[in-house]
Amino acid sequence: MIDLSDKTALVTGAGSGIGRASALEFARQGASVVIADIDTESAEETAQLASARGARSLVIRCDVADGSDVAAMVNKAVSELGGLDYAHNNAGTEGNLESSRGTLETSEEEWDRLMGINLKGIWMCMRAEIPHMLEAGSGAIVNSGSISSLVGSTAGFVAYSASKSGILGLTRSAALEFAENNIRINAICPGYIETPLWQKYIDEDQSVRETISHRQPIGRLGTAEEVAKAVVWLCSDAASLITGVALPLDGGFTAQ
Repeated sequence: MIDLSDKTALVTGAGSGIGRASALEFARQGASVVIADIDTESAEETAQLASARGARSLVIRCDVADGSDVAAMVNKAVSELGGLDYAHNNAGTEGNLESSRGTLETSEEEWDRLMGINLKGIWMCMRAEIPHMLEAGSGAIVNSGSISSLVGSTAGFVAYSASKSGILGLTRSAALEFAENNIRINAICPGYIETPLWQKYIDEDQSVRETISHRQPIGRLGTAEEVAKAVVWLCSDAASLITGVALPLDGGFTAQ
């Protein structure tokens, strides 16, 4: 067990899926958790689950595409919980499937929206988080990329793939910039994970589960809890030598 007692972790997009699992894993390991999401009702549900694990939690509504929202979120987290040790910058969107397909079909509006949430949002979160970590003398950040950060999107989600690829460049550059300050910054690249996002498509067509399961050599979808364990491990002292990596969590997909 990783002991994160007396530590504080912030998770964006913590109302559901990987973000919720991450917040609950931080809570399970003893950390106080900032549960940030644009959907406060879902965030409150996560907070109740964290409280059931005995963790102190703080719910904050935040639109990560809004710089003032992001700054207020981090400032409130630090003022109410006493500091910021870890951050999982997870909030993102797959976009509007009808207007964010290929290079020629994607609208400028949808391109800007995806970049604003998925890429600019993570940059603004780090911009707000890192000064507090610098003041404390240490910290660890995990940014949520995707297997679309590592390979092209054959489904044609060009804007999504570009935004997620950009997260890796941002992560690596920031990791180098702050390595000497004892701040580690890494990215995770989940593959096909059993989350509400994929469940929506599975509910519409049961064959989707079999199709995407077979794309991963392990023959199944990953779970949000498996991803969360990797996030918390990357933040912990067990990963003290690791910074600037893009960790695939994809059941062997990118090894093919």
